[in-house]
Amino acid sequence: MAEAAVLKVAASSDEKVRTGLSDADRKVIAETLTDLTVQTYRLLLRSQVVHWNVTGPLFQPIHALTQQHYRDLFAAIDQMAERIRALGHVMPTGKATSGLDRALSLGSRMTAHAMIEELAEDHESLARVVREGAAEAEDRQDFVTHDLLTARLAFHEKAVWMLRAIAAN
Repeated sequence: MAEAAVLKVAASSDEKVRTGLSDADRKVIAETLTDLTVQTYRLLLRSQVVHWNVTGPLFQPIHALTQQHYRDLFAAIDQMAERIRALGHVMPTGKATSGLDRALSLGSRMTAHAMIEELAEDHESLARVVREGAAEAEDRQDFVTHDLLTARLAFHEKAVWMLRAIAAN
């Protein structure tokens, strides 16, 4: 019988990566991406809560849009986590649970308009942090991370516009 493969999980960030970025720059960028990944995960959860709990005449467009959003956010989380690994660092798991109470605080007690406004504000807030991260990556000449975050910024800005357009009176 063949021997089973053993799955090894990276436990440290001591990997040697020689792609032109200094160890210090890779560390700072990985920390920034870690924070963005955690914040994106929270927004994914909030989008799902709205998706599941929205009611009223705006149900269908909000339900469909939040489904598109949480699918995109899930893919973005994977891309950012993989970028952290490509930088030679690990994606820490301890931070992932911080702030989940707030992430899940949206619910059926809110109107559809209130849910949408909170999601729009969440996207705006995350867009500001993403913009800072993109500038930091560019300053450190990490053009891969800069491009990744530029795409994330475009997504969040569009999400704000679309959410507010649905809820406009």
